[in-house]
Amino acid sequence: MTQHVSESIVYQGQFGEFTINEGDRTGVIVYRTGLMVAALSFALGSALVLLNHNAVNLQILTPLFACFCIALGVSLFTIHIYLAALHRLLQFFWAIGTLSAVFFAVSSVEPLALTIYNYPTSLFGVGFVFAALTGIYFKEAFCFDRLETKILTPLVPILLLGHILQVLPVQLEQIMLAGWATLFVVFALRKIMQPIPPDIGDKSVFVYLKQQRFKSSEF
Repeated sequence: MTQHVSESIVYQGQFGEFTINEGDRTGVIVYRTGLMVAALSFALGSALVLLNHNAVNLQILTPLFACFCIALGVSLFTIHIYLAALHRLLQFFWAIGTLSAVFFAVSSVEPLALTIYNYPTSLFGVGFVFAALTGIYFKEAFCFDRLETKILTPLVPILLLGHILQVLPVQLEQIMLAGWATLFVVFALRKIMQPIPPDIGDKSVFVYLKQQRFKSSEF
């Protein structure tokens, strides 16, 4: 009964009226589930790095990173972003980073995490995954004014660039990594508690932009 009522609500968008159907709601749930799985995978991996340094833990990090990448990819393919070009760019970043991680995991005799840590320039490839994630943080900070994503948006590139350039003390990198993991989980938890319609956005805008792209392709 509740489902039927929620789907029958008519919203007034910028370019006309629209309704939210079950497919829209499912997409948001999948997006948020992907974020939660990615956040938990990243947090667990970070905890293993920060709390215990042994070969077993380093081996575990590779499947955890794979789980993180897959979950992030699911979120990137279900997130609602008005600018189609930006949406495709984030997906492209994810693909580059994921393929780079696969390359290093297969070609290196060391665990993936150790390869990335010992050879910071590898982040010029793998780091694209985190660039895509930062895009999500930026989108959420802009759309929903979330404090944790406002902090994560600059924190992630500063940490990665600092590691590439070798200008950050190890202790500071550890603090920043712990903060990143913690705020990522906070962000994912808060998304679960957020009402679904705001994540769907103004569907009339998507319809309008699709019509504009169709008209442009006719010329």
